[in-house]
Amino acid sequence: MAEKVLMKGNEALAEAAIQAGCRHYFGYPITPQTEIAAYMSRRLPKVGGVFLQAESEISAINMVYGVSGTGARVMTSSSSPGVSLKSEGLSYLAGCDLPAVIVNIQRGGPGLGGIQPSQADYFQATRGGGHGDYHLLVFAPASVQEMADMTMKAFDLAEKYRMPAMILSDGFLGQMMEPVEMRPYERPEFDNSWAVTGTQMKRGHNIINSLYLDPELLDKVNHERYERYEIIKQNEAMCEEIMMEDAEICVSAYGITARVAQKAVMDARSLGIKVGMLRPLTVWPFPEKAFLKSSERVKAYISVEMSMGQMIDDIRLSVQCRRPVHLCGRTGGVIPSAEQVLLKIKELAGGEK
Repeated sequence: MAEKVLMKGNEALAEAAIQAGCRHYFGYPITPQTEIAAYMSRRLPKVGGVFLQAESEISAINMVYGVSGTGARVMTSSSSPGVSLKSEGLSYLAGCDLPAVIVNIQRGGPGLGGIQPSQADYFQATRGGGHGDYHLLVFAPASVQEMADMTMKAFDLAEKYRMPAMILSDGFLGQMMEPVEMRPYERPEFDNSWAVTGTQMKRGHNIINSLYLDPELLDKVNHERYERYEIIKQNEAMCEEIMMEDAEICVSAYGITARVAQKAVMDARSLGIKVGMLRPLTVWPFPEKAFLKSSERVKAYISVEMSMGQMIDDIRLSVQCRRPVHLCGRTGGVIPSAEQVLLKIKELAGGEK
């Protein structure tokens, strides 16, 4: 077993990217994710990699586009308004079926908002983030260890399915410190014969392009991409189930709020309330099957979020509106408290216990 090291979430994520074979990073400073760029600036030159602070977020994502086209592993990171600036480039990456990892250490919004943690970019991440019909793989870590583990997995699945992947975290997880183990990593082999690497006069030219002037061809390409998305939905959705065997109330949360929500669930159980928890580890694909199955016995759901209610829509869709879904949320950088979640659980259970 590898030795555990005390690391910030942002730094653990950056080191995990290097361990996963990322040798190119392009970004621009913004709170609360700047430690990722700072860490990469120190470490990448030592392992033969390239770090470049771009003149803007727009430049950074287009540099990612260029490197990704060669089949190399590449990453960028930002926080909420910076990810918005990258959205056109995200659409281009998806339109060209290019793998890359994008990190969003969320902060409050809309607009400049604040530098405190948020989860209000859920819609942006899970609905694509830019123009056109496409999705990103979206991972939702809830600990520093998961910041590292999911980053490695994001690189693998991005390359496997030839699509961008996002780590959707928040300012709290990015800044907090916990013991983390860099687990042994072996890079899988994937067919990268599509990459632009120079032909050496041994093969035909590869072209990286998202422009289709023939509407029938663009229609065909989009349908083929969505066929791949259906395979991803079947095989890659991940969810943690906690005390769901006899649960009549289900609490759902992702990221840092999931840790608070789990404390409330444990407290409610000690009061005799039959409550459990479903924690999405991927928010796209959303673990629809786990939620739909739970709706056979669960009477009500609580979505705990640092937003005005965004994941709540995916829960409703997953349970096909068979059961009511309630929001327990805070915004502005305020994390819902365990007491607040417990109060909501008691309310749905029929009053104080």
